[in-house]
Order: sequence, then C-alpha cells, then structure tokens
Amino acid sequence: MSEKKIKVCLVGSSGGHLDHLYLLKPFWEDKEHFWATFDKEDARSLLVGEKMYPVYYPSNRSIKALIINTHRAIKILRKERPDLIISAGAAPAVPFFFVGKMLKSKLIFIETFDRINEASLTGKMCYKMADVFIVQWEDMKKIYPKAVYLGSIF
Repeated sequence: MSEKKIKVCLVGSSGGHLDHLYLLKPFWEDKEHFWATFDKEDARSLLVGEKMYPVYYPSNRSIKALIINTHRAIKILRKERPDLIISAGAAPAVPFFFVGKMLKSKLIFIETFDRINEASLTGKMCYKMADVFIVQWEDMKKIYPKAVYLGSIF
C-alpha cells in the first residue's frame, strides 16, 4: 500500500471509540475514506460532510446486532472495497474485521486508551484477525504479545 492511493474504512461505536478514530485525522484526511458507526447525534455532529454508513445499535453482546451488522458489513465492504479497515472498537469492529479479512482488506485495531491492564472483549475477538494490533499502554503487551505499543493517541 506504499505509494498507491488507499481507501480507508473507519469503523466503531460512537462516543469515545469514534473520538479515538477521529484523532487519527492527520492519517486519513488526505485519503479516500468512509465511516461505519452508530447513527447517533455525537457521530452525526462530528462527521458532518463525511461519508458515513450507519451500523445497528445497541450492539454490545447482542447476537441480533452481530447478525444485522454482519449483513451491513458485507453490503458496505463489497460496495466500497477498502484497502484498510481501522477500528478502536467496540462491537461493530468484529463483523467488519471478519468480512474485511475475507475480502483481503488490511486490518488495524487500536485497543482503547482506557484499557490499561485488561483486554476488551472486542480486542480479544479482533486480535487474531488484525494485521496490526496497537496498544496505548506498554503493559498491554503482556496481554497482546504481538501488539505494537505506540503510546497514547490523545
């Protein structure tokens, strides 16, 4: 993906997870990109003018949401064909990573800042699928040995 123009999918829940992804703006702002997140006021206000696909919520530990969001991930990712999918969680990341892996997208997962010494459920599920798994605390390398420690994105 070096010099080639890449297309990026940024997927995650609204709130803090969305904030994490938005802080990566210096990376994604000059690339073709789109968002997959909850259609909630905070997401709509932060992403004004951005291409955004709504994902189903509430999604935490919900089989119904997993099924619906897997269907949405198939539809969205087949249409958009991103080269790279980035997520900082939570639940919507799982179906997008699963489908993205099948479509040969590269996957980057960022474990959220508040995970200092314990893995998130989404992190556990995405760890083996991710091409790059990033932690923001060095101690998290004990939990995710193959992770890349980059420090805080805040």
